[in-house]
Amino acid sequence: MKSLSQKLLAELQERLHNIHADTAEPLEYAELGIKASVAVLEKLKTKFIAHQFMNKAEEIDFFRNSKPQLASKLIYYNEIYTIVSNKPIGSKKAIRNYYRSELSKLESFFNENLEFYRYYRTGNQALDNKYFLRGKHDVRLTLDSFYFQADQRFSTSHDYKVAKILANDAIKVFLESEIQDLDNKTDSIIGSNGHKNQTWTGSKVALIELIYALHAEGVINNGHTELKEVVNFFETAFSVDLGQFNRVFLEIRARKSERTKFLNVLKEKLILRMDDADEV
Repeated sequence: MKSLSQKLLAELQERLHNIHADTAEPLEYAELGIKASVAVLEKLKTKFIAHQFMNKAEEIDFFRNSKPQLASKLIYYNEIYTIVSNKPIGSKKAIRNYYRSELSKLESFFNENLEFYRYYRTGNQALDNKYFLRGKHDVRLTLDSFYFQADQRFSTSHDYKVAKILANDAIKVFLESEIQDLDNKTDSIIGSNGHKNQTWTGSKVALIELIYALHAEGVINNGHTELKEVVNFFETAFSVDLGQFNRVFLEIRARKSERTKFLNVLKEKLILRMDDADEV
């Protein structure tokens, strides 16, 4: 079972690497990451149900080390999807406060499970027979309600908690990186010629549609710039906060008709300008 778990983990990590190589958009890679993680966990569970452990040590090792490594990926991407989906559309301050509130949730989980954190992080094994063997749960050991809803054939009282600890480490990195990106943005810029920057007076939806089109065509830095960097540039250049631009793009993509509404308008206006010039 350990070799199978390691094989599935390697496959999942390779799949996740390819996903991140294809898109830098959190909402998109989180959705794909969830699907990939679920598929691998289903494979693991199918094989696991038919497996008989040779001894308790093997079972403990699976639930303390192997399964949490895989399960943590699903928890991480599911949390990222939720965080990004619920991110407010507003000022940098509002978004920064939102990210900090999410960090506070991680801190709360840590404080609520401090004793187990210490047990797990220090490599203590004295209570492994209670924590990582099936059917050995003890309600006095701070159980997650999730445990009572889980398939008891494929869960112990604390394997989910280990997976949550691992996922929270990665979520913390994500949130701190997002806050750093916000702090690196400037509210306005002054050009080298001394002229004040221009302000976008059209709709944010229109600008997002334009940015996606430019990025798709690869006309910025020969297509080697990540979409998020392009968005950050336009936000700075036009003194506008595009908020959850990826969610807006999903709404644009879901339009029943005229999905490229703004681009169509631009084309019509340019043709009219050309026709007017021809008449002069």
